[in-house]
Amino acid sequence: MTGRVEGKVALITGAGRGQGRSHAVRLAEEGADIIAVDILEDISTAAYEMSSQADMDETVRLVEALDRRIVPVKADVREPSQMREAVAKGIAEFGHIDIISANAGILSFDQEDFQAFTDVFGVDFLGVVNTVDAVAPHLTEGASIVITSSTAALMENTVEKIGPGGMAYSSAKRAAARYAHDIARVFASRRIRVNVIHPFNTNTRLIQNDHIYRLFRPDLENPTPEDAIPAFEATSPMGVPWMEPVDISNAVLFFASEESRYVTGMQLRVDTGQMLHLVEAGIPG
Repeated sequence: MTGRVEGKVALITGAGRGQGRSHAVRLAEEGADIIAVDILEDISTAAYEMSSQADMDETVRLVEALDRRIVPVKADVREPSQMREAVAKGIAEFGHIDIISANAGILSFDQEDFQAFTDVFGVDFLGVVNTVDAVAPHLTEGASIVITSSTAALMENTVEKIGPGGMAYSSAKRAAARYAHDIARVFASRRIRVNVIHPFNTNTRLIQNDHIYRLFRPDLENPTPEDAIPAFEATSPMGVPWMEPVDISNAVLFFASEESRYVTGMQLRVDTGQMLHLVEAGIPG
């Protein structure tokens, strides 16, 4: 099947690399043009470097190789004015926006600094709100909003134990899920859909960093990715250490396409069964 989002325009945050780049490429493969937004500079409290201009250039190259158009925009999702400017640039080029992928997210491992909480919550929740607010005036019937949350954030005593940044990650992702549910009710009469994806560990810099390896292997002083794999696998009933970004992109594509035209308010876990033990028998979740 091809052309599932032919003629549509998707605004994607965090598009410089990782899941955001994967979403841009996957939607472009199916006919969408892309507005690619990323901060393209480091956030001091984050546990790893942010996307660079070179990363964004590669996203542009990959989308254009598919013969689709792309508008790359340097913007910080924490700043409403920058998101409005990003949307204006996209509208000037394409004239409309049909899909939002509110994907940008960070994690911090700072054990003391409240700024870590502020930065993570700012990107992971306020960034979602600012993105939706900036695009909402331009959405019409059939549009789709897809928000990225996290299975780790939904489970107690996981990321919270790594300090203020982890607490903020959990708080922000849970808030984003609730926010999506509530705005789905607001948008339903306009036939604009809002859905959430909760990914399991995904092979991006957010989990592929020394802080995460030490979190999963506290018994080792300097664990390698290979050292951490058994611990990652232990969190998955399917025995999977991590998924690839395209596994999430395929879910984004479903929600962006007409195949899900009557699906809204959905909280979709793409989690290798990670949360099955938390869902009561007979109760969907």
